[in-house]
Amino acid sequence: MTSYPRTLAAAVAAVALSAGATFAQTPLDGRWSATLTINDTPIPFRLDLATANGQLVGTLFNGEETQTTTRATRQGDAVELEFGHYLTTIRASVADGGLTGRVEQRNGQPGGSPFRAVRYVAPPELSGSVPSIAGTWHIPFEPGKESPKGEKAWRFIVKQQGAEVSAAVLRIDGDTGALTGRFVNGTAVVSHFDGSRPGLMELTPQADGTLRIQSRGSNRDGHYIAYRPEVARAKGLPEPADASAHTTMRDPNEVFAFNFPDVNGRLVSNEDPRFKGKVVIAIVTGTWCPNCHDEAQYLVQLYKQYRDRGLEIVALDFEEPEQQDELTRVKAFTKKYGVEYTYLIAGAPIEMWEKVPQAVNLNTWPATFFVGRDGRVKRIHAGFAAAASGEFNTALKREFTETIEQLLREPAPTSAAQGK
Repeated sequence: MTSYPRTLAAAVAAVALSAGATFAQTPLDGRWSATLTINDTPIPFRLDLATANGQLVGTLFNGEETQTTTRATRQGDAVELEFGHYLTTIRASVADGGLTGRVEQRNGQPGGSPFRAVRYVAPPELSGSVPSIAGTWHIPFEPGKESPKGEKAWRFIVKQQGAEVSAAVLRIDGDTGALTGRFVNGTAVVSHFDGSRPGLMELTPQADGTLRIQSRGSNRDGHYIAYRPEVARAKGLPEPADASAHTTMRDPNEVFAFNFPDVNGRLVSNEDPRFKGKVVIAIVTGTWCPNCHDEAQYLVQLYKQYRDRGLEIVALDFEEPEQQDELTRVKAFTKKYGVEYTYLIAGAPIEMWEKVPQAVNLNTWPATFFVGRDGRVKRIHAGFAAAASGEFNTALKREFTETIEQLLREPAPTSAAQGK
């Protein structure tokens, strides 16, 4: 009689151990090769999962830069990875050692896009040499055509280490993020998803020295031909737009004015004491805009570096009407990036021209206004070329810091002269 409970207890323990062993066979930690399918195009991307202090964390990659989850959970075989600052959620189930589910994006397909992930396996080493496509290229539009922003050409920046390739299109708004991949059979296949702006490109060098680009899985699908800049100039092809000359002021002598509520509903204007006599960076921005995410992370650094010397930053944020009540994404955005500068809710994107009427040809997200101590705009920079843009990101940072340094050296106007 006494042996029966012991046997039963042993059997229960064995079942528990077996169940535990089964659960342990499907851990999530590690690197995954994931795909997001848009318009029947599977877009590969890297997904890392890790558990720290009992908390699951998901990481997506934009070249060497990363985006981590604002919330991540696992309940049994159900996994949920939330990137609240993008309003993007990956919902998946663990099955057969992989993950299957959907990616839901605020501006994505209704019901989300198919998602799959398997354990990462390093690709085999390629034998032989691969073409060299590193450097800057120009992508001109066909004669008589231009982008919706009035551009006649884009830049295309490629970084390469052997067969490994990273590439980005740089438009007047900013870049596409770093699409990464490698050469296979003479074509480099690169792709990207960091919670937003998914896309895939096939890059094939041509015998005439040009680069054929096939873009898939984004709103800019199609074929493009890229030329080395010196070749494009020799052919008389159009140049990419100048980000420092794209947007101008209607009247350079007019004080840059704004008056919008902050996230708590309190009105803040350029007349607020925090801005008087200060150098101000005013940004036309929106948390739905990936390039605005890129810029915000840099502005956080600038604010820490220069605020004690007299710099203020104010975001004039334009959100979709359905986002303006709860400001869900705005709050996740400012928390995620540690935004400490003034953040104002200016209206909906379609209202930008009405709410910022002093600017001419204002059509980029973001647009950065450098305002001197006298309240007048000294420089406007269209878009934001992030780290994926290589030397153009370096040049942008140099332009921003030199402009700030120059404006900070200017004396503050007297109270009688300021605002006239």
